[in-house]
Amino acid sequence: MNSFFQKSPMETAKVGNSPSRAFFLAFLAVQIIGTSFSCTNNTDEAAQFFLRGNVQLQKREYKEAIRFYSEALEKKPDFADAYNNRGLAKFRDDDREGALADYTRAIQTDTDFGAAYLNRAEVLLETGDAAGSLADLQRIEQQYRDSTFFQTRLGDTYVRLNNPAQAQVSYDRALQLQPTNVEALTNRGALYFSQKAYEQARADSEQALRLNPKQDAALNNKSLLLARDGNYAEALAFVERALIAKPNQPYYLNNKAYLLLMLNRTAEALPLVQESLRLDKTNAWAHRTLGLYYLNQKQPALALAAFKEAEKLDASVDALYYYLGKAELAAGNKAGACAAWQRGESAGDELARRERTARCQ
Repeated sequence: MNSFFQKSPMETAKVGNSPSRAFFLAFLAVQIIGTSFSCTNNTDEAAQFFLRGNVQLQKREYKEAIRFYSEALEKKPDFADAYNNRGLAKFRDDDREGALADYTRAIQTDTDFGAAYLNRAEVLLETGDAAGSLADLQRIEQQYRDSTFFQTRLGDTYVRLNNPAQAQVSYDRALQLQPTNVEALTNRGALYFSQKAYEQARADSEQALRLNPKQDAALNNKSLLLARDGNYAEALAFVERALIAKPNQPYYLNNKAYLLLMLNRTAEALPLVQESLRLDKTNAWAHRTLGLYYLNQKQPALALAAFKEAEKLDASVDALYYYLGKAELAAGNKAGACAAWQRGESAGDELARRERTARCQ
């Protein structure tokens, strides 16, 4: 999986991309630093720059925060707290590599700095190193095990490591600690969806939206559930609300394109899926949507190319072999169609099994 639970015609919520999470990390670090740091004659000037950086971080003026933290580090090069908070500012300013470097410097300076391990685990997760993220989280588990945010991130990490049982345990624990944790509800709902536990997924998504009607990932998940029931117009309204919150989220763009195809609004779908692929060309689901577009336009050669690219990236994409077989058939290659449907049947694709039974006996 590439950051989403992808077991449906569209894509479920991205794990670990919530404003509430980022705010918590910033708040946590500032609180720890603000209460533990004491100024001396040697560090007073560094402390003043550091505190100015904290003010800018809370105001979301990230470049200014980075500047003040850098000034603090010039005055006190072993200032672990300043490395950590500069990392937070860089993370919020979309500089993942810079954030990772600063968190690592914070840990090298203070090997017991729990907040820096937690923050570094977040960056590692977002940059694809789930194993590294888990190692950092396990390093501080005793310290943070009763934190709902820690348990949520631990669940997200287990999802990336394809360990749904442990992810479930972590999400459940996060919600025991704080039943109103919207991110944990959203991500547990996505996990339920991936396991085809649709009623539980619906319950979590709806509870998340009751708590925060603008939670984009929960809006997207609600759209998935509606689409699964064939309620495409209503599903479209929910994914459009998600896109208001995050207009350039490639997975939401692809989901909207898919829904437009289902509603026979084909011309509107193409630019959306093209933009989704421009933003993330490795997304197998968007390649599948592009294939559906070309299949709809009776261009089987282009459809085949798109479906094969999706297969290369992620063969578990829902109904992929069914559509691949349809494209082979449209291209006049019945043997290729039957072979595709057979592969789909072996993978548990019910639509592919039906087509093979009907056409290839």
